[in-house]
Amino acid sequence: MHKPDDIQYALETTRVLREPDRRIDTFGDTRFEFQLISELMDQVGQVRIRTGEVEAMRPRILRPEPYREIELEGFDDSARARLDALVERLRSEGRNLAFLQYGFQFRRGKVQEEIIHDSIDSVRGRLLEEIRRTGNPSLAVIEGVDDAWEVSILKFSFDMILRSHEINTFDFKRRGML
Repeated sequence: MHKPDDIQYALETTRVLREPDRRIDTFGDTRFEFQLISELMDQVGQVRIRTGEVEAMRPRILRPEPYREIELEGFDDSARARLDALVERLRSEGRNLAFLQYGFQFRRGKVQEEIIHDSIDSVRGRLLEEIRRTGNPSLAVIEGVDDAWEVSILKFSFDMILRSHEINTFDFKRRGML
């Protein structure tokens, strides 16, 4: 289990060096491959490359219709009336109160590791050059922290949600689903 400081450090230092060419599909599951590079903690000139895949399940529309079921514990008696008024005002403005839910599956069992005896700069350069030559559209290259590498994968997944959300929302609206 990682300490909060380790998680924060991994979130702050993780960099996506190369994004996949596509976003999360609106109406189907999407598979992304990744190569995550990280320097070994106490080893100079050694880089670990983890290769694996992350699958994003198709986004689902959640419509929180029964607002009456929202619990307002600790609020005064007028809180329910204010919530109801807010919901009605948003609806009268034409706002859709639905939102999208994203899910990911991370197949840890399929992650392969390799240790390279070279500098992180050299390894980074070789991986990016290899992708330019092969052109794999579903491959991401991520630079992260070795001992909290799962956090780096989660950050990449969250970034893909943020980049895909607008496109997914547009697709659902175009089909009259939102």
